Amino acid sequence: MVRNEMDMDRSRRNIIRSLALAPIGWRAYSSVLSSSSKPPTTSRVQYSVNAYSFNDALRSGELTFGSMMEFAADLGLNAVDLTAYYFGNYPEVPDDKVLFDLKKKALALGLNIPWTGVRNNFVTPDSKVRASDRELITNWLRVSATLGASLMRVFPGFGEHEGFSRAQVKEWMVADFKQCAKKAEEHGVILAMQHHNDFLYRAAEVIYILERVDSEWFGLVLDIGSLRQGDPYTEIEELAPYADYWFIKEFVYINGVATPVDMQRLAAIIKAVGYRGYLSFESLSAGDPQQIVTSMFKDFRAAYERL
Repeated sequence: MVRNEMDMDRSRRNIIRSLALAPIGWRAYSSVLSSSSKPPTTSRVQYSVNAYSFNDALRSGELTFGSMMEFAADLGLNAVDLTAYYFGNYPEVPDDKVLFDLKKKALALGLNIPWTGVRNNFVTPDSKVRASDRELITNWLRVSATLGASLMRVFPGFGEHEGFSRAQVKEWMVADFKQCAKKAEEHGVILAMQHHNDFLYRAAEVIYILERVDSEWFGLVLDIGSLRQGDPYTEIEELAPYADYWFIKEFVYINGVATPVDMQRLAAIIKAVGYRGYLSFESLSAGDPQQIVTSMFKDFRAAYERL
């Protein structure tokens, strides 16, 4: 496939994925799909916060999903990411009543729940572990659909693969994700991979997996803090056309050194691809996560609105 054709294909996929995350806009933009291969010329984003920002407080019980939602609403965010492993019985699925109560709480606060996420490992050579994780993903796709989430986050995985090359790992990873993408389509939830600096380190590796899985129901959570080889902004630019969801963190890594994010530069990249979707803030730093998330949100929003 020549370069122009690849760019056109990426643009079409980006439009389709954007529409899948915002079904109300389908009729308004159906003509775009039929008449143009270019991405939207304007960018409209929504803001969320990832539950992992409050990892310690959620695990200790100091904070609940409900109080996290109240923080998000008071800050002026549009949504919350409800990571699966903060539900009490994870990896077992919660009762429907728990999910329905969360939906009611979100509605009362004017919030969306666009995202859930599980922890899986498709790097391990142990086929039984991978089969168990495929079942975990299928079970939580049902939870995601019940919550009304449009997207569920998964990982490539981590750990040793002694006796197997990276190329062999990628082959079974693609096969696992293909199976899961079929289940995602059945539930109407996009399965999106967060690259996470565990096995896939460069943008080209991430794109390889996306293109080999080759499903409209398999996408990308672009984690700006997990691109730690090469120039992070160049890597972000390369992945930006594929992103279904973004994690904005307080640091990128330049020559292995944690460096505060240039919010103006990041906002320009996001706007340049015409991204229309959710940007989620995730803090990994020591300190008060509410203050850190508030600062990141205000800094990014100011940078984005200056463009």
